[in-house]
Amino acid sequence: MMAFMSGIDRSVIDVGLLQTLVAVIEAGGITAAAHRLGVSQSAVSHQVERLRGVVDDQLFVRSGRGVVPTRRAEDLAQRARELLAELSQFPRVGAFDPGQWEATFTIAANALQRDLLLPALLARVRSRAPGLAVRVVPSGVPSTSMLRSDQVQLVLSPRPPQGEDILHLHLFSDRYRVFYDAEVRPEPRGLVDYLAAEHATVRYEDQRRLAFDEEAERGGIRRRFRVFVPAFDCMGAFVRGTPLLATAPSLLGRTTLIGLAHTSVPFPADPLPIHLAWHARYRSDPAHRWVRRELTTIAQGVTGQTTGEASAGSPSPTAAQGRAVHRG
Repeated sequence: MMAFMSGIDRSVIDVGLLQTLVAVIEAGGITAAAHRLGVSQSAVSHQVERLRGVVDDQLFVRSGRGVVPTRRAEDLAQRARELLAELSQFPRVGAFDPGQWEATFTIAANALQRDLLLPALLARVRSRAPGLAVRVVPSGVPSTSMLRSDQVQLVLSPRPPQGEDILHLHLFSDRYRVFYDAEVRPEPRGLVDYLAAEHATVRYEDQRRLAFDEEAERGGIRRRFRVFVPAFDCMGAFVRGTPLLATAPSLLGRTTLIGLAHTSVPFPADPLPIHLAWHARYRSDPAHRWVRRELTTIAQGVTGQTTGEASAGSPSPTAAQGRAVHRG
């Protein structure tokens, strides 16, 4: 075991130490962390040595050409992220003025939620919060780490991440519809027409199927799939000008599937719930609450539905009922 630095005041922890610890872990090394922080490599090395003395742990060990964190370092980094987030809220204690807010706010969403809500969010806030930039990333199958690490500040998903420190709000629910090109084929009438047609569906890059497709198959619905696309926003290009059917959330008819005709699914299907999720560290943050309110207002205006109550640890009953059938 290496000899740690002596003569260090262990009661002194500054923001720079916290930022350095998080940067080295997330960047994967001291050189990359220095580039990320905009300082010299020696400055980062010095900060790491200081922190080693403070916490009495080696923190990083060599692995190949890089370094990997110890378990203690990973635990400390999680707490460091929380402290940094709390410190970032310090200037906003009291009245919050969106007009003075300078920040990049990251939201994870897939095609349905992204195209339906987020352009409207930007249009709504750009004059009231001119210093706010919105960064949109794909949510995929959202994980608790996305929120705990503060990679994203909000997640929009039918399947919100689960955890005692993760809060959820049910925004709205959607129904699946059968989309088709009315210039190429007639409306499918009933289950016989539906099963006789060829279909387009989503097959994610990890080969995960839509739960809607899995549940339909378990119920004896056997379709002939002609094309598999990686996301709902790819469907339109394959349905337009072809006789293919695509079964997708109805609200996509306003965005990526606009212009296509659609009809009801010819068998019972549960609603698709859409949730908003965030980390508990932002429960009372005035800026975060302001963005959440703006999003819920937009969702109500788009869907005409009233949002649910925020809860922690698990989805609302509506989500639990719909999750088994819809994982789109």
